[in-house]
Amino acid sequence: MGGILFDTSVYINALRRSDSVIFSRRRASAAAGEIESQALWLSAVVLEELYVGALNGKLKKLLNKFEKDFDKVNRLLVPNQNDWATCGQVLSKIGEKHGFESVKKARLTNDCLIAMTCAGRGLTVITHNAEDFKVISEFRPFKWQEI
Repeated sequence: MGGILFDTSVYINALRRSDSVIFSRRRASAAAGEIESQALWLSAVVLEELYVGALNGKLKKLLNKFEKDFDKVNRLLVPNQNDWATCGQVLSKIGEKHGFESVKKARLTNDCLIAMTCAGRGLTVITHNAEDFKVISEFRPFKWQEI
């Protein structure tokens, strides 16, 4: 499959800068200076997190179009049974190693679902939240990059 997927943190940072152009992108480069762009994918988990924070009608309308556009080009990733099961196994291992209270399981669950969905499909997660993805990758390797 190949391509990249922006974690929620990338979209939130863009919104904080009043940069909604990112919501119209369907191709992007994984690394600074990379010449060739790759297909951009959207995780249903990222979409859920963005909807949770959508506090006004304008943003909700933008997200609705965003969702439909990715669905239309068949690049909306929805975690399957294997992704959920692997996520549970990884979170259990993280809890055993780092302590269940210290890993903030609720926050990690969404990041782990994003990672497992991408891992099985050869996608690279692009994030501003390196800490969580670094911990997850200790227990299930996947491609990720901090920007």
